[in-house]
Amino acid sequence: MNRIERITKMEECLEVSAEAVKKLSEALEAYETALREKNRLFDYYGSVQWMRDYEADEAGKLPKDLKRGVLSEDTVYDLILEDRDLTVRMAKLVTEHIEHNAY
Repeated sequence: MNRIERITKMEECLEVSAEAVKKLSEALEAYETALREKNRLFDYYGSVQWMRDYEADEAGKLPKDLKRGVLSEDTVYDLILEDRDLTVRMAKLVTEHIEHNAY
């Protein structure tokens, strides 16, 4: 690869990297903002109150037009697993980044 090709390729790397960093920063900001809500949901799920709400739904005591995804055992549980997997993925990525980029 000659100098011009190398510089052109590295410029592409810079642009792709800068865009990825920007998008990751935006996504992390959104995730950080949602953390409090996510934690409230996870605390609710499996609580005595959640069980009472679930039983009320099963007994037909809730309005039919009420959104009730939070009462679906699978929906919240799947989110918990997905969140855990994402956290593990982020931890591995950070560890690899630190090891590769010992500033």
